[in-house]
Amino acid sequence: MNRVGLIAGKGLLPAIWAEAACEKGCQVYAFPLLEAADCSLEGIAEQVNPFSIGELNALVTKILELKLRKVVMIGKAEKSLIFKDIQLDSRMEGLLNRLELLNDDSLLLGLVEELNSEGIEVIKQSTFIEDLFPESGMLAGNRPDEQLLSDIYFGFKMAREIGRLDIGQTVIVKKRSVLAVEAIEGTDPAIRRAGELGGPGAVVAKVSKPQQDWRFDIPTVGLDTLENMIGIKARALVIEAGKTFLLERESLLKKAEKAGIIIMALSND
Repeated sequence: MNRVGLIAGKGLLPAIWAEAACEKGCQVYAFPLLEAADCSLEGIAEQVNPFSIGELNALVTKILELKLRKVVMIGKAEKSLIFKDIQLDSRMEGLLNRLELLNDDSLLLGLVEELNSEGIEVIKQSTFIEDLFPESGMLAGNRPDEQLLSDIYFGFKMAREIGRLDIGQTVIVKKRSVLAVEAIEGTDPAIRRAGELGGPGAVVAKVSKPQQDWRFDIPTVGLDTLENMIGIKARALVIEAGKTFLLERESLLKKAEKAGIIIMALSND
């Protein structure tokens, strides 16, 4: 794979992916989403071609013009964008009209299929960055006591369930009660809401969906998530080993240790 397109959303992950791809000898052509992308790809990508979420035909046309046969879709694009006053071209309108549901999986799979129809393959997000997946075990802090461990396992199980329903990937729990469930608002607002409802001591659980499509929406944890956890005085974060991207790992784990927050990676078995 010598040339690849990068459809980029919000966060650090697109730039991390682009740098990793370049290190492997790939030429990266970036397509940052105007309504979401917030990390510069200038100086990393061969070209940067911003596009609006409603300009699907322009995106496909440019990818074909550049003769790109493989693309990756990476970075966060808030689903709430579909409720905003954004001009849609006929191709995007057609895509949305064909979907029975407007949940995350349906929207993103619809986009994948639209690209596939033009001979453009969407590759796994983990391509070139498998090292961001943590191993199973304690990543920060000491082994939790029995009550906290019970909440960790409970949160992990509940997060898997909301993922199965394609509601979100994160739940926040305390004393084996669900304080907040991530939905359209995203992880960080859900964490803040849980703090308002349950006070200090919560556990944040973020996992992949049982039916996870590895071409999009792989769960990601970074310093923003940790900052919000510190803000509500959370006690622990549990993520799924080998299936959750952990960004800025060294800084994140050091900060968690300093804040007294346990980070644990569990495998589904």
